[in-house]
Amino acid sequence: MKIVVLGGGISTERQVSLVTATSVCKALRSLGHKAIFVDMFMGMENYDGALEAAFDVPDGFCSELSVGRQAPDIEAVKASRKFHSPSRLGKNVLEICTMADCVFLGLHGADGEDGKIQAALDLLGVPYTGSDPLSSAMAMDKAVAKRVMDSFGIRTAPWQEISYTAADIPRLLDTLPLPCAVKVVNGGSSIGVELPNTRAELEAALRSVLKYGNRVVVEEKISGIEVTVPVLGDRCLSPIEIVPPEGTSFDYVAKYQSGSEGASEICPARISEKDRQTVSEAALKFHRALGLSVYSRSDFILDREGRAWCLEVNTLPGMTPNSLIPKAARLEGLDYAHLCEKIVELSVAARSARQ
Repeated sequence: MKIVVLGGGISTERQVSLVTATSVCKALRSLGHKAIFVDMFMGMENYDGALEAAFDVPDGFCSELSVGRQAPDIEAVKASRKFHSPSRLGKNVLEICTMADCVFLGLHGADGEDGKIQAALDLLGVPYTGSDPLSSAMAMDKAVAKRVMDSFGIRTAPWQEISYTAADIPRLLDTLPLPCAVKVVNGGSSIGVELPNTRAELEAALRSVLKYGNRVVVEEKISGIEVTVPVLGDRCLSPIEIVPPEGTSFDYVAKYQSGSEGASEICPARISEKDRQTVSEAALKFHRALGLSVYSRSDFILDREGRAWCLEVNTLPGMTPNSLIPKAARLEGLDYAHLCEKIVELSVAARSARQ
């Protein structure tokens, strides 16, 4: 198959997306597919050949990348683009996508998980991986996703949505619960997320999150075991336990750095069969409630009473060889390359069924 693997973009998760997309591209090429990597924001500006010949380039435009300790400088990325345009799509991005049999969305965050690129590809009639525009948008907006949880009886921590400015912070310090989580509604990779325990930390959190947006979800913090549950097709894979380094939370550094700074990801999770069934049923219920398709990954806290508290769902979760879904798939004998291929196959079938 001819496959465009879209990555990059200009969300705060750009670097993670680049690693996901190039990893997926290499995996699909190893199985004989004519896969090429395309940065959604940069596009084909460094390619001088005929577009139809791009699928035959020897390396698929892939390079060696890793996730740094800091989120990327998006303004610097914008300034580096040769193609001067207000468009968030780079040169020839849509044109090359129309030549593909499928577009693998290796994107994370804004423009990738929020349904925008899915809508563009739907209008072009191009098959793509993952969920449709509406389901993606609902899942990406944490406040909307919380309302879906409440409507379908999926347990989640008491929460509220607020829109605020710096001038509102003194008032909010007297009304918001502690300890709590403060999350920008459309963030990811733990960027724009703060976990304050004191009033001083809450003030700092509210000021910090304003850098990413003024609309946030504030939820009471639940203590327990953090577990994430992948869904592939119509069933759950093994839950995975997340253990951040002692004294820290599962933040950007813990997610993407190895060694003592990185989180431990234990697969299968060290939980009882009853707890495994509880989180798996909740993950599948949430996946279906949002109308998601092909794959997703839902995050939970399991408290001491064995209650599963849903945090959020990821519709385009990380897909590097060491990411969480590939780890769960390996337990079932599905290696990384064939997992990527299966996602393509399931997605093409899902798009065909809708048409």
